[in-house]
Amino acid sequence: MNQLENELSLEFDKHARQLDFAISEHQKSQLIGFVLLLNKWNKAYNLSSVRDPKEMLIKHIFDSIVVSPFLNGKNFADVGTGPGLPGIPLAIMQPNMHFTLIDSLGKRIRFIKQAVHELKIDNVVAIQTRVEDLKPDILFDGVLSRAFASLNDMLHWCQHLLGSDGEFLALKGQLHEDEINQVPAEFVLVQSIPLLIPSLVGERHLVKLKSALSK
Repeated sequence: MNQLENELSLEFDKHARQLDFAISEHQKSQLIGFVLLLNKWNKAYNLSSVRDPKEMLIKHIFDSIVVSPFLNGKNFADVGTGPGLPGIPLAIMQPNMHFTLIDSLGKRIRFIKQAVHELKIDNVVAIQTRVEDLKPDILFDGVLSRAFASLNDMLHWCQHLLGSDGEFLALKGQLHEDEINQVPAEFVLVQSIPLLIPSLVGERHLVKLKSALSK
């Protein structure tokens, strides 16, 4: 273990103690491995505006995995995934679920495929396409987005991806009432869950929405 890996391991343990769910040593190793790969690729491909690997732990890894306990179903789409967020951290935390990561930029999809290969993650598929052009063979139980678009735009562009009883799950910062009020009438707000991300300054919420026609 080199110095950076050791420092990340210590930081990881400090933050993980503040969570109310367990992370195995294997999951920890994969999550740190993902940060190391993202840090390496970021220097050439500019995949993330976050440059400090320790900051990546908080803003990318823990900011993603806190959603893990709130996933219902088996088959998820991560739209506008960027370098694989929150999809890859969630796939590591939920090895029995399947994640389709969607982005329109080739360099991001290439990175995701390399990361999945190197970290031996077998429940992720990466697809380069515009989300509105995707025609999945099987509709998803959940459609995730993290800083992808407004709730209104997310619902407009992604409604064709969701199964009849599926959920939209939007990771948001500060939740503005105006954005909630603009949600189309054919969708209902199921829940807005405040998320506690260790050492992160600022608000985070998980917003769950469903079709008004679902049971």
